[in-house]
Amino acid sequence: MTTLNSILRNPWPHAIAAWFILCIIGVVAWVSFTMRQNTELVGADYYDQEIRYQRQIERLGRTQFLTAQVTVAYDAKQRRVTVTLPGDHAAQAKGVIRFYRPSDARLDREIPLKVGAAGSQTVDSTTLRTGLWKVRVQWKVGAEEFFVDRPLVITPQS
Repeated sequence: MTTLNSILRNPWPHAIAAWFILCIIGVVAWVSFTMRQNTELVGADYYDQEIRYQRQIERLGRTQFLTAQVTVAYDAKQRRVTVTLPGDHAAQAKGVIRFYRPSDARLDREIPLKVGAAGSQTVDSTTLRTGLWKVRVQWKVGAEEFFVDRPLVITPQS
């Protein structure tokens, strides 16, 4: 026969009950936490965002045929970045060159696009920190807009 004393000495019944109680408390806490979270996926101006995104897709589609002619080159010795557009765009191109720093948005730079007759523009990179940058060139020729995004690694000066 089991006595009250032997039941009190065996911790397993208490441990099993405590385990189930902790699991139930955990599930209730998790459900309570998730129910209080904001899950709205649509912004207040979702229609305008969609139109802007569609324009970006159209820019990329037009630029796709020009990708071989659009270059972004970095000269480490002279610390310069050269952006070259197609020759037929050189005279009419209006736009911007954005230096986007993925690791620190405070370092981002925006420079007006002013290509020469050859279709290229040189930008001094001495003010840019070493590391990964994304050079985003957006330009317009007539009514058509174009966009190119190229990664660029600025190396330390040797």
